[in-house]
Amino acid sequence: MSRPVLDIRNLSISFGGLQALSDIDLTVRPSDIIAIIGPNGAGKTTFFNCITGIYKPTDGEIFLSPDGRCRHRLKGLKPNQITSLGMARTFQNIRLFSDMTVLENVMIGCHCRSSAGILGAIFRGPKTKREEQRIVDSSYAVLQRMGLAQYADQIAKNLPYGGQRRLEIARALAAEPCLLLLDEPAAGMNPQETKKLDILIKEIRDEYQLAILLIEHDMRLVMSLSDHIVVMDYGKKIAEGTPGQIRANPAVIEAYLGKTADA
Repeated sequence: MSRPVLDIRNLSISFGGLQALSDIDLTVRPSDIIAIIGPNGAGKTTFFNCITGIYKPTDGEIFLSPDGRCRHRLKGLKPNQITSLGMARTFQNIRLFSDMTVLENVMIGCHCRSSAGILGAIFRGPKTKREEQRIVDSSYAVLQRMGLAQYADQIAKNLPYGGQRRLEIARALAAEPCLLLLDEPAAGMNPQETKKLDILIKEIRDEYQLAILLIEHDMRLVMSLSDHIVVMDYGKKIAEGTPGQIRANPAVIEAYLGKTADA
């Protein structure tokens, strides 16, 4: 069996006296699509913030293996360092550079793969110019794949909502990740847009040969899309398994619906 892309052991974090995450274990293997679900306040986005370097965990370990050989310890690294190792993400609330063009937003995602330093940017020699052109070409290719190429020169904030969601994914893909984290990618989408997103995420997984970890509240999308589901409640993992196993799990039903009164 191949080495996990992401291996998390006993991940915990507290803010003052509040234990936000407690002893979370998770293994993500190449080409997995794993959904993290749970009620509001369960700790899902805090979990994402811990593994992407926004928060520093109190305890536990996080390892990323982009190529199946090298194993990188992520705890203590900055977000840009983690991105350069092969983990990219989107956010629950869209975080685009709203006054820049669609193409420029994706080019920023390529920054972690750029080798030109300060001198290269100042003097713009042949090597720097070739790299700039490579970034433009690869960014445009990602936009084409995401169905956004016709908007390349438009200002990002002028895109329709669904287009802005896809642009965030495009910017993350430009970083050439081995693991893509999607934080509520279907938020605010109508059923037709969500159905297209389902197909798109599966195609991205196959074409870019990466693993995907997502937080999502749309249960139809989760059940259709996921190979494996992890359920959180009050900062703890209360269940995990296939969609069929999760659908029938009493602990999951209780977390979402509450205890039913005895007859």
